[in-house]
Amino acid sequence: MLVFNFSPFPNLETNRLNLRRLTSEDVDEILVLRSNPEIMQFIPRPLIKSKEEALEFITTMNAAVDSNTVINWAITTKENDELIGMIGFYRIKPENYRAEVGYILSAAYHGQGIITEALQRVIQFGFEEMGLNSIEAVIDPENFGSEKVLLKNNFVKEGHFKEHTFFEGKFLDSVFYSLLKKNY
Repeated sequence: MLVFNFSPFPNLETNRLNLRRLTSEDVDEILVLRSNPEIMQFIPRPLIKSKEEALEFITTMNAAVDSNTVINWAITTKENDELIGMIGFYRIKPENYRAEVGYILSAAYHGQGIITEALQRVIQFGFEEMGLNSIEAVIDPENFGSEKVLLKNNFVKEGHFKEHTFFEGKFLDSVFYSLLKKNY
């Protein structure tokens, strides 16, 4: 079974991006991201409605990082340390050498390859530093942008689960993608 230690926090870097730990300074950007129904349309989580809720989200994420059960990065450009998105491993299963990756990006940065670039670095970290054998992603079947990113990164569609998740009074389908280390 894998054992993780995210201390000190592993800041990552790509050609254009810095991936760093969330801080309370990110509260306004988290509120903008997580309160936007368009950005959140494919993420079955409640919208954040206040600065207090955004700060609570940051605190919760950092507590999970400190307990080595989640690893989550703020995505920033190298020119500006302002959070433009997030990416991380949220459902880590050390006993199965497996983790689920998730990401979110400000609409102003869509279509620029930001998530693809961040995902490539996070995949590398997952396989080379964490020792994962498999990385999965679970998306809404209508999230064609996310599907495109996953396919570009060699993820394979594993299955389409009908009415897999119950959220806000509706049953939602989920599509599972995965990438095995041997195919990385």
